[in-house]
Amino acid sequence: MATKWLEMVKCGVVALYFVWLISNRFGFVVSHGDINEVHIPQQFQRTSYHFQPLQNWMNDPNGPMYYKGIYHLFYQHNPNGAVFDSKIVWGHAVSRDLINWAHLNHALEPTHPFDINGCWSGSVSFLHNNKPVILYTGLDSGFQQVQNLAIPSNFSDPFLEIWTKSSHNPIITPPNGIERHRFRDPTTAWPGPDGGWRIAIGGQTSYGGAAMLYRSEDFVHWHQSRFPLYSSRDSGNWECPDFYPVKLNGSNGIDSLNGFRVGAVKYVMKASFNSHDYYTLGSYVPEKEKFTSDSGDGFDLRGTNLGLRYDYGKFYASKTFYDSSQKRRILWGWVNESDSREDNIKKGWAGLQVVPRKIWLSKNGRQLIQWPVKEVEKLRTNRFSLYNKELRGRSTMKVLGGSASQVDAEVSFEFPYLEEAERVDTRWFDLDPQLLCSKRGASVNGRVGPFGLLVLASNDLSEHTAIFFHVLKAHNRYVVLMCSDQSRSSFREGVDKTTYGAFVDVDPRHEKISLRTLVDRSIVESFGGKGKTCITSRVYPTVAVDDDARLYAFNNGTQSVVISRLKVWKMSNAQIV
Repeated sequence: MATKWLEMVKCGVVALYFVWLISNRFGFVVSHGDINEVHIPQQFQRTSYHFQPLQNWMNDPNGPMYYKGIYHLFYQHNPNGAVFDSKIVWGHAVSRDLINWAHLNHALEPTHPFDINGCWSGSVSFLHNNKPVILYTGLDSGFQQVQNLAIPSNFSDPFLEIWTKSSHNPIITPPNGIERHRFRDPTTAWPGPDGGWRIAIGGQTSYGGAAMLYRSEDFVHWHQSRFPLYSSRDSGNWECPDFYPVKLNGSNGIDSLNGFRVGAVKYVMKASFNSHDYYTLGSYVPEKEKFTSDSGDGFDLRGTNLGLRYDYGKFYASKTFYDSSQKRRILWGWVNESDSREDNIKKGWAGLQVVPRKIWLSKNGRQLIQWPVKEVEKLRTNRFSLYNKELRGRSTMKVLGGSASQVDAEVSFEFPYLEEAERVDTRWFDLDPQLLCSKRGASVNGRVGPFGLLVLASNDLSEHTAIFFHVLKAHNRYVVLMCSDQSRSSFREGVDKTTYGAFVDVDPRHEKISLRTLVDRSIVESFGGKGKTCITSRVYPTVAVDDDARLYAFNNGTQSVVISRLKVWKMSNAQIV
């Protein structure tokens, strides 16, 4: 059955009974035997076009890649329950378009002394002959974290269904001075000018949280460099580091194999810590094995707008890869649940991946831009459009009739009364955007804002999630605040209703403020300023579900704003089997 399904994936054909099963929310696992039904009851919280396993726990995305016409996503998975367990495996799924997926058998499972207590996160690297290999962290028989190598058993198989662990494992063990439980998550490898290989491994050193640099000539025997590739003294332990080049001009990506050969590039150094994914931009000198951050101090941990993050909401343990078929770099990120362990067990699953995002450097070179991959637009149906609509102060407008539990909304705003924006005495770069959003929620009247969208909203607006902007004036410049207010997202008690916030690097005097929001039942992904600022939320409405979910535009400021353009599409289900 697995072979038959994979052939259908290869041909781009999906059997009708698979579609029926998905639309009715019954899960099943593709295996080499018969299809095993997984009896998951219908659940309005379970997403319809975001990647997740058919059941049980998922966390970090691992080793995404494009190989022989097929996209691969590996992920951390507990096959035995909906909670984290250290004895984790590598789940594996394949796709032709990054949206519709077929699950395969597990790629890696705990089997040997070097990974008997868990196959933890890692990366895929392509060797010079374009052959993929996996580097991953194993939790060994002594519960120390070691790095291991796995190789496909059949390189001619585009689905890479069987992986063989190297007889040399473990190939890297914790060095002196490193705690054995803080040494994990090897990056994708890149070539050095000497023809050898380089990788970075996350951990905590005497320099602080760090990406420890390793060199190898044969990809088996590795030697630690004297100094980390990069470190941050105040950050604590680093997880899931990522290091890759981006072009100075244009939105095309660059393969890590060729980055150091291209002159007009910056490098991205990303690390996961303190429940967020931080990154800094800078330069890399391969001959000196040295990365230097443009910002001097690198990662900023004070919670201000100075700290660059991929996403200012619920998003962690991300991983990028270069898609050679489209010449783009793609970002995956894990979104965990906002309810309790007991809730996860009851519903039988936990964890999502964001819709994969194309990622590139902004024109001014100060930050990265993110945008949902174009393939997700294939799910759009029933477009609603509106242009040049004045949204008066303290008003709300219903956008869609019927269900808005799965939508893709794009809106842009203009400001006829921008000079009326509130002034703040504090210097804008000393403001904490999340604190501002918490104090200035969607229901608090301002002048130019708050304005934006109310998603997963009930008819009476007693339940809703607000994604909005607020324009402030600080020391003769305008500051655009973007917020995701979950305080009224659910009547349920005991769920996280944090309000998230960040600044958007746009000047409203010269450009419109835009928002794109993907809504999928219990996840809301929002992209402000054409992808300059991203905020992801997990919400659990109890009233605004299925056919009772609505979408509104609102303006709780005293000054009118103009919706220059609003487009909304209902979203079909992806086929994830």
